[in-house]
Amino acid sequence: MASGEVLWFDEERGFGFIRPHLGPRDVFVHISTLGETGLTTLVPGARVDFELTQTGDGRLTAFGIRLAERPRKRRA
Repeated sequence: MASGEVLWFDEERGFGFIRPHLGPRDVFVHISTLGETGLTTLVPGARVDFELTQTGDGRLTAFGIRLAERPRKRRA
């Protein structure tokens, strides 16, 4: 599973991009893949975990997208 940050997502056009924490290229995300995990949209700056697949023309596409858990603050 990969992780990254949502760069932008256009609800009207139904797609956007995620910048992975590891990897050289931004990853395409289509609105049709969000319903797999109960999401309806993505907010820029949100941290996400996702699976990757590669299309026939070499583009990376995200699916199975989940909001990443925020680290819990430790009490002293």
